[in-house]
Amino acid sequence: MNNQSGISYIKDHKMSGLAHNIHKDMKTIQTDAISSLMELLQSMFDGIDDSFFELANGARSNNEQNRFFEAMREIRIQRKGIENHFQLALSNLFKTPPRLKHSGAKDALDDVNVDSLSLVQEDALEEDVATNTMITKARANFQGQLLQIQTRMSSIYSPENRDDIANPLDPEHICNAFTQACINLEIDIREKLIVYKQFDRFVMSNLGDVYERANKKLIEAGILPDLKHQHKKSRATAKSSNSSVSPIDTAYSDSTDKAASGIEIFSQLQSLLANVRQQTGTGFSAPTNGSVEFVADSELMSMLSTLQEQMPQQILDDKTPTVINIRDALGALLEQKNKASGESSSLNQMDEDLINLVSMLFEFILEDYNLSAPIQVLISRLQIPILKVVIKDKTFFSKNSHPARKLLNALAKAGIGWNDASEKQRDKLYEQIHSVVHTVLDEFSGDIQLFDTLYQQFSSFIEKEERKAKIVEQRTKESEEGRIKSNKAQQTVEDIIKSKLASVNIPATAKETIQNGWSRVMFLAYLKDDKEHRWQQTTDTLEQLIWCLMPHSDDKARQRWVRTVPGLLKEIKSGLQEVSYNSARLDQTMADMKKALTDAFKQQSLSAATKSEPENISKLADEAPSAHTSIIEKTAIQKQKEIEDAAITEHLLKVDAIESGSWIEFSLVNGSKFRCKLSTKIDEADCLIFVNRMGLKVVEKSRRELAHEMRKGRVKVLEQGLLVDRAMNSVMGNLRKMSGAAAQ
Repeated sequence: MNNQSGISYIKDHKMSGLAHNIHKDMKTIQTDAISSLMELLQSMFDGIDDSFFELANGARSNNEQNRFFEAMREIRIQRKGIENHFQLALSNLFKTPPRLKHSGAKDALDDVNVDSLSLVQEDALEEDVATNTMITKARANFQGQLLQIQTRMSSIYSPENRDDIANPLDPEHICNAFTQACINLEIDIREKLIVYKQFDRFVMSNLGDVYERANKKLIEAGILPDLKHQHKKSRATAKSSNSSVSPIDTAYSDSTDKAASGIEIFSQLQSLLANVRQQTGTGFSAPTNGSVEFVADSELMSMLSTLQEQMPQQILDDKTPTVINIRDALGALLEQKNKASGESSSLNQMDEDLINLVSMLFEFILEDYNLSAPIQVLISRLQIPILKVVIKDKTFFSKNSHPARKLLNALAKAGIGWNDASEKQRDKLYEQIHSVVHTVLDEFSGDIQLFDTLYQQFSSFIEKEERKAKIVEQRTKESEEGRIKSNKAQQTVEDIIKSKLASVNIPATAKETIQNGWSRVMFLAYLKDDKEHRWQQTTDTLEQLIWCLMPHSDDKARQRWVRTVPGLLKEIKSGLQEVSYNSARLDQTMADMKKALTDAFKQQSLSAATKSEPENISKLADEAPSAHTSIIEKTAIQKQKEIEDAAITEHLLKVDAIESGSWIEFSLVNGSKFRCKLSTKIDEADCLIFVNRMGLKVVEKSRRELAHEMRKGRVKVLEQGLLVDRAMNSVMGNLRKMSGAAAQ
């Protein structure tokens, strides 16, 4: 194209002076618009440094921090090239005006093949969604100004090209110019999306001033100076004939403008829905003869209320969760209305998208295994009210603090531990959730404040119930920890005493005192070991007592015996007094112990020692075969244990990853199921305690027992994330897969 800046496209005016003036005005518009856009772009780059620096300071790891710093460095290096490329691309848009896309044109998302979706292709899809979101958002925000520019520019080009020439300043062309300028930017997709976000913030969101000045210049040039943009609150009547405005422009209304803070998420969803719809051919069929009257918000709300009233009572009280086919039901109502009135009316694309999104959200909710079945049934009744909500306020899709969203999340969270549907009539929690749902069904007429009121009331109820449950759970926890630690202490003491006495022969009176008296001292010391640290001391005392009760022949041993026994007797007496062992006969017990020790000291003759040696040798010889057999048997058991350990290692790791407070569902052999919460892990006893939602203990498992149950598929860890957040993530992921699959 020559330097006449698209002059060949301008009408063949009879007066060359007029054509010259139009060319001059277009050149002024081009210069002014590009200058403004470049200023916005420079502001964006100035702000990007600050953004990445803040992200680097808040990074969770050195690796993440380095990535942000590397991205910042790469952007600084590439900045000048991006600015030059962007400016050149904008100039070319005016020199060679772009042509409008027709319905047959393929969207960028159509090129995604779900079967061959590699990391690079996933990144490309992320970029496409981000750019489509920016474009859709800008078109919605500046709909009136864009329509005026498009109409005025079409009027100055030749009649045969009027329907093909597009506005060079359309958000799509500006956005594409920037993405092409960034094509050589070597940063990861996460950082690139941050750059796009900044472009949206600094450039795309400020296009209003650019469009206002462009329209002003066109008016001053005498191009349709009386053109006005009619901005209606109701759904506007649209002609079915060819239009220079794309369908996605006309789909928006005031309700979208009022929901500016939520439009970004909704726009992403719309872009994906549009791609799926284009490939599958689904959607309402708008009448094509004459004009199409789109149903206004108020009328749509009334139709939804009619559907809700017509819903049979047995559906509301049914025990099975149900997703209502609102799309078909509304289609039937519209068909009846059109036949009765003779008019042609239809739902616009945005309302159809809202219906589809809400249906997909509730399909996820009703397939979500983490919700107990009775709560699923109740929440499924809120499909039509939630659709009414999103028609009035699309920030539902993006704001966690949205009243309706908070209420849904609260109902789901409270009901995660609810078990037996047969007990629901006597359960306060179920009655409360049931009351909330039916209040919404009976009273919601469009005032979203109702959801906030119900959320506050329900939260107050839950707080009271949780306080009661926490008190009971704490008592249960302390009781179980005490019981388990006591059992552990008892078993440990018994094992130690048994092992110490197994290979020695001591007087019966001393053995009785150790087993029934000193064992209590050791037991108490074990329980208090974390505070008094006496456990090792009591174990050492036991070993010293057994050693002193054995005969010793060498002088060093006898000298040690003489030094040890006096203090040993005193320590034993003190310990027995502390545990009140046989207090009435304590002196006699100590006298018997002293006599046993003295007798052992006297048995020091060489003949006794010599005599005992062959007996010991004979005893060892007799035990040898059984010991060998024991070793063989033990090895076989160990091998079997190793096989089992290898089989459940993965599940043991999963058990260890379960945090206290997590909800679990157990499946019993008879097919029944119950839900409970992991209250505490007692590591020293290898024990996990589970309680119900009232805080009462329902089951106790060791790590291996729980791992075995998990391996058999009888244990499921329930996800406790916010219900609507999980539903939104699932819907977004499914739409991306569908858009990729549809492109095949």
